[in-house]
Amino acid sequence: MRHRVQGRKLGLPSDQRMALLRCQVRQLLARNFIVTTETRAKEVQRIAERLITAAREDNIANRRRCEKVLATHTPVRGIIHPPGYNKLHPNRKAEMTATLQRRRPQPTGQSTSDYVNRLFKEIAPRFAGRPGGYTRMYKIGFRRGDAAPLVKLELSP
Repeated sequence: MRHRVQGRKLGLPSDQRMALLRCQVRQLLARNFIVTTETRAKEVQRIAERLITAAREDNIANRRRCEKVLATHTPVRGIIHPPGYNKLHPNRKAEMTATLQRRRPQPTGQSTSDYVNRLFKEIAPRFAGRPGGYTRMYKIGFRRGDAAPLVKLELSP
């Protein structure tokens, strides 16, 4: 029995499920919309609405709570290998690695603070006067292959 157990399992172990949902929430906040299956969208919607509600009041506790959910765990700066690097001969790969290590690290992606700042500075002020319902969901059809219902989840204007 699943009495009073909230959330959907989505056919994944808990660590993979949380990683998937966090990634989709980050994409929703970065791009203002995502296209995904209906059940995933409903779970993402729950997390995103809670984050936006917390972000409406800008204090250190709410920022840390949002950072915990939006954490990327990826380096912000690193050495980017050129295309075809993995197909090189091991000797050539070692030479290229030595060359690359002498270069300055380049930006590799968005950091946790980028997502949190966008949430607190851009997204939350848009919904300051609204008591909830920050996202909307549109059905867009069925996925080819397994006929899973697809929806577009977006932040309300």
